[in-house]
Amino acid sequence: MKFRKLVFVSVLAIILALSISAASDERKDDVNDATIESSDYSSAQGRWLLQTKRTRRVTCKKFPGICDAKGSPGPQCCKKKCVNILTDRQNCGKCGKKCKYNEICCKGKCVDPSFNRKHCGGCNNRCGNGEFCVFGLCNYA
Repeated sequence: MKFRKLVFVSVLAIILALSISAASDERKDDVNDATIESSDYSSAQGRWLLQTKRTRRVTCKKFPGICDAKGSPGPQCCKKKCVNILTDRQNCGKCGKKCKYNEICCKGKCVDPSFNRKHCGGCNNRCGNGEFCVFGLCNYA
């Protein structure tokens, strides 16, 4: 009876040690940003691990070419993220330049679409001659 308990406790200790080491390995793999899927599993990991997809993250700081890839939010790398500095409100015109709450980023400049005649209600929405932009709508005076 004591032998069975000893074997049972040692098996539980081994399982616990393996699960802790597997969890710490997964945390080391996470870097940040764009994901690249990898499916190189060894047969020793067990059947239930094969059902999950492991991802490896790659940052644009280390690999700037990923910002040019298809489906990327933009071609520039700001704070380890791919962004388009011509339209991104958090990086308008250059990395780190934030637009105010009521402003949008059009062609790399922060503009107020409520009263700007060149960007009335949105980017590149010009009001005609003699019209004024009032609350995002072009109106005659």
